[in-house]
Amino acid sequence: MLDEHAPDGPKPEGLAHFAAARKIAAILIGGGQNAKAASFLVALSDPPDEYAPWYLFAAGASYEAAGDVRLAVPLYERIVKTLPDAVVEGKSIHYEALARLVRNAATPERKVEYYRDLIARFPGASDIGASYFLLAKEYEKLGAWKEALENYAAFLPYFGTSVPGYPDALAYARQLVEFNASPKDWTFESLDELVAAVRKALASGQARQLRKYASKAGFFAVSWYQDSGMDANSKVTFDLAQFMQGRPIQSAETLHASSGPYDAYLRTWGWTGRVPVWYLYFRKIDFPADPDVHGRWEWAGIYFGEKMQ
Repeated sequence: MLDEHAPDGPKPEGLAHFAAARKIAAILIGGGQNAKAASFLVALSDPPDEYAPWYLFAAGASYEAAGDVRLAVPLYERIVKTLPDAVVEGKSIHYEALARLVRNAATPERKVEYYRDLIARFPGASDIGASYFLLAKEYEKLGAWKEALENYAAFLPYFGTSVPGYPDALAYARQLVEFNASPKDWTFESLDELVAAVRKALASGQARQLRKYASKAGFFAVSWYQDSGMDANSKVTFDLAQFMQGRPIQSAETLHASSGPYDAYLRTWGWTGRVPVWYLYFRKIDFPADPDVHGRWEWAGIYFGEKMQ
C-alpha cells in the first residue's frame, strides 16, 4: 500500500501514503523497534512532502523514546528551521517540536532561543504563561537580569498558571518584579545594624519608625502554619501602631538558635491582640540584578506566635 500510493506509484495519493506510513511506524514502535521506526520515517521525509514535518517529528520522538536524544534534537531543529508547519490531529508540529527542543536543550542559551521562538510564534498557547516564566529562569541563569525581569513581569498577568517544578512561581516572580521597582531604601549593610535599628524602634514604641525598616516588596505576616510565600492574604500593609499603642515591645537578647548565615529570627513580645508573641524574620537579599543591594539585609516579614520546633 505504501508503494502503491507513493508519489511515483501507480495510484499516487498523499493521504493514503501517510496513513500507511503511520501504521507501519506504529507496528515497529509497538514491537520495541524504535530506532528502526525512526530510520523508516526519516527516509520517507526525503524528498519532503506535506507530511514530512510529521515523519521527522515521529522519527525524533522514536529516537527520544529509545534514549537517543542526540539523534532526536537535529530532527526537531530541521522541522522548525527548514519545513513549513503542519497540523496533525489538531496539533501544530512546529509547536510540538519546539516543546521537545526546550525540554532537551543542553544549555541555557539554546533554551532561550527555543522559548523565544515558542512565545513569538504561539502567543495563544495554553501554557504561554509558563513559557514566560521558564524563559526568565534561563535568562537568570545567564545573568541577563534585564531580560529575566522583563519576562517575569510578562508572566504576572497569567494568574493561576501552573509552572512544572515551580509551585511558587507567581510569588517568586512578583517578589522579584516588585523588589526591582522599589527604592530599596530599607536595606542594611549587615544583620547586626538592622537588628539594632529594629530593637531601638521596638523599645521606644515608635511604630512609624519601625515601619520604615520593613521591606516594601513582598513583606509578609503569617502564622507558623501558613506559608510565607503564599499568594493570598499574606502580604500586608497593616498599621503597626494598632499593635504597639505607643508601648515598648520587648525583644530577646539574642537571635533564635535556628538563625543562620542567610536568615534570622528575633523573638518579640508585648504586642496587643490575641497573639502577643511575634517573630521578626530577617533575610540576606539575593538579588544579583543590583550589585549595590545584593548581599545586604532586610526585614522581610513576621511570624505570629511561638516558633514551631
